Amino acid sequence: KVSWTVILQRVLLLSSRPACGVFQKLYCSFSDSCDCDFKPSIRDLEWDLYKNVFGQHLAQDLVSEEVSSFLLNKNPDRPLVLSFHGSSGTGKTLVSTLLGNHLYGSAMSSPFVHQFVPTLHFPSAELVAQYREELKSWVKGNLTACARSVFIFDEMEKMPAGLIDVLEPFLGPSHVVFRTNYRKAIYVFISTAGKEAIHRLVLENRLAGRDRDEIKPSDLQEVVQQSVYSNKTSGLYLSSIIQQNLITRFVPFLPLTRTHVERCVHAQLCQRGSCNRDDVVEAVGGDMTYDPAEGHYFSTTGCKTVAAKISFFL
Repeated sequence: KVSWTVILQRVLLLSSRPACGVFQKLYCSFSDSCDCDFKPSIRDLEWDLYKNVFGQHLAQDLVSEEVSSFLLNKNPDRPLVLSFHGSSGTGKTLVSTLLGNHLYGSAMSSPFVHQFVPTLHFPSAELVAQYREELKSWVKGNLTACARSVFIFDEMEKMPAGLIDVLEPFLGPSHVVFRTNYRKAIYVFISTAGKEAIHRLVLENRLAGRDRDEIKPSDLQEVVQQSVYSNKTSGLYLSSIIQQNLITRFVPFLPLTRTHVERCVHAQLCQRGSCNRDDVVEAVGGDMTYDPAEGHYFSTTGCKTVAAKISFFL
């Protein structure tokens, strides 16, 4: 007896190019093994993280380890859910873009990488009930089309309260609908919530004379989780997603020092063909604002304004 999956595989091999897309979608809806142009390159992801993300040893290690472990598991029992936390300009959006790039080739143009921005997609708090139905339908539809879909939720601190909990059924260990394996998807939440707790620990570490690379994931996991859960503007306030332990990892992004900012400046100058402009590196680093007042250790905007300042000083 030949299964429907085998039949569809044979049809895909024999079909002409115009019809192939139709059968590909049909095959995806029946099969857990459909890759949907999924061509992950973990080694390249790891290299890009260490080459282009500065001052974030925790994020580099956690993202590399969790993504690698998840993709090596051919039959995961739940989706990969990563929650990025830290102040503006520390690399959260950059890391999510690199992740998409090394899973599908291009995060922004791939039809299987979906990015949501609350101010654009969910602007009105009065329409939460409508947004919940629309988001549920969107996620369900895209997972049926491709089980390896990636969903990125940026600026979670601007997400209307209660909206994100509509995803809870999709994040659990046993959610399979229409024979589609929802457990192969990847979700990324991006937020500034928890930044105060992260800053406090990093500052205490520095004042104690310890190297920031000595900070371990375990030092911040519970602190960030509690901070996000109890923050009314985190997007995950009293969230059932946290209550049910459906987030695989809370990934902290540490505040950046002047050294890290200047590495950002140098990297961007090299992209413009001006690697030797040490004067611009020094000028931009000195023009940034740092806190706290007693010490001026951390850039208040991370690397976010670096590009504009380079243009000014060039």
